[in-house]
Amino acid sequence: MRTAATVCQMLVRVVGPIMIILGVLFWTGNALMLVPLHMLLGLVVVLLLWMLAALAAFARVPAGVVAFATVWGLVVPALGVTQTGLLPGDLHWIVQILHLAVGLVALVLADRLGGRIKVRLAV
Repeated sequence: MRTAATVCQMLVRVVGPIMIILGVLFWTGNALMLVPLHMLLGLVVVLLLWMLAALAAFARVPAGVVAFATVWGLVVPALGVTQTGLLPGDLHWIVQILHLAVGLVALVLADRLGGRIKVRLAV
């Protein structure tokens, strides 16, 4: 289980920065043809987050953290898929900032879950 957590955590650490770079490219109006790749990688991050949440549950990480990660995994794609229709026009930057924040929380949460799993299994 420790190895699975480490692999998931490392994948998140690789995919996360790629997601951020792609997001910055889109924000500046570049590489828009890569939006489907960004969405696919977002799905990968969510699946990794859920896998880490499941491993955390088995490692007896506090249930609140596991539940939060599970719910957050639903929030990420819900916002990602609907964001283009939210606050169109001059205020759309607010949605873009929210999308970035939601994604960053998912990345940090996945990384922290990986760490908590390792700590719990070391005891």
